[in-house]
Amino acid sequence: MIQIIRYLIPVIVGIILFFSPVPVGLDPKGWKLFAIFVPTILGIIFKPLPMGPVALIGLLVATLTGALKLSAEEGLAGFSSHVIWLIVLVFFIARGFIKTHLGTRIAYHFVKHLGHRTLGLGYGIILTETIIAPVIPSNVARAGGVMFPILKSIAESLGSSPEDGTEKKVGSYLTQVCFQGNLITSAMFLTAMAANPMAQDFAAMQGIQITWANWFLAALVPGLLSILIVPFVLYLIYPPEVKVFPEAVHMATEKLHEMGPMTKGEWTMTAVFCLMLSLWIFGDKIGVTATTTALLGLCLLLVTGVLTWKDVLNEHDAWHTLVWISILVMMSAFLEKFGFIGWFSGHIGSFVAGWPWGTAFLALILVYFYSHYFFASNTAHVSSMYAAFLAVAVASGTPPLLAGLALGFCSSLFSSMTHYGTSSAPPLFGTGYVPIAAWWGVGLVISFVNLAIWIGAGSVWWKILGMW
Repeated sequence: MIQIIRYLIPVIVGIILFFSPVPVGLDPKGWKLFAIFVPTILGIIFKPLPMGPVALIGLLVATLTGALKLSAEEGLAGFSSHVIWLIVLVFFIARGFIKTHLGTRIAYHFVKHLGHRTLGLGYGIILTETIIAPVIPSNVARAGGVMFPILKSIAESLGSSPEDGTEKKVGSYLTQVCFQGNLITSAMFLTAMAANPMAQDFAAMQGIQITWANWFLAALVPGLLSILIVPFVLYLIYPPEVKVFPEAVHMATEKLHEMGPMTKGEWTMTAVFCLMLSLWIFGDKIGVTATTTALLGLCLLLVTGVLTWKDVLNEHDAWHTLVWISILVMMSAFLEKFGFIGWFSGHIGSFVAGWPWGTAFLALILVYFYSHYFFASNTAHVSSMYAAFLAVAVASGTPPLLAGLALGFCSSLFSSMTHYGTSSAPPLFGTGYVPIAAWWGVGLVISFVNLAIWIGAGSVWWKILGMW
């Protein structure tokens, strides 16, 4: 009976939306695609089938109904996204850390210095993310290429793996800390996420000058508070089963002794990783993108024998992720192209007209934030809604710099709620440590926490800075 309900809810919602009248001023194709996108997301939530088949059914319905064409330009467009392939490539690279045991060695060093308590490990992960965020302008490169293999190795070294049902021992908690920390640091630095400079450009078009310095200064206090508070909140609402590891430090020391000196494979993996890290930091200056860097890294690992082609083919989570995230990204992009997002933004602007600026801006922030349920990409959301919401906010009387920066911070933080909302989510979700219901539930709670911190404490800090 429960399985039947899981099938029926997405189908019924889709039928109701599909046959509802098209709102005035909206392209029928935009409404039709929205009517397919919503039940696809519901199918992913209720899981009558795995995510890949659900996404494929959504694609099939979109093409059969004429909402999209099954072509490289429309229905298959997501599979050509360089961001999608970056996500897939970091899965393969992470396998190199695990196979060579370099990730295990790094994990044991973490445990040796911070491993007495699980909470300490959580803070170690989020502080590491904070250190590397300003110089790696790709949140998926940080989460998937740097933190993911370390996280997985730490969890497995402490006996926590979804394959044997011990994911909640420590791995589930650390996965959420890694993901939420990635979003907080993306909000703190202009150079920490690809969509941030895009928001900067959109603000400049409206005469608002956002710099690296004023972005960082405005984000400093709320960002540090989030770094301090969020791991502890996660510890309370999604606690690890094992909170104290009395023998962890001794165990890690012994394991490192047993491993002995680094092997040839570990040194090769280290060299390739250092090269990739350098290119992720400086590659844009010489025309090497984050995706190209990841592809280079994978090819070097294959050529040097660290990975085999069989290792790549056996990375099932990567191929599964390629299917479902590509389809969701494509649907999200065409919702914007067919005018649904513009229509939605326009209605919000007319709704808050005449309100006091503080009330109007709070309403705009909340709508901008929670509309991210409709997006599978930070960049897509910023490109389609940031400029419109900024213009409405300024027109309502919101101080321009405050409006530009606050919306910019939200452009990272709003990804906390789903497993598809940003490119850093799929590699971490794909580990299997956190089930989808828990991911969405925990993400919603953390969205409330971050908004309380960034709007509450942030407003006081921004008042001190003279921004309003």
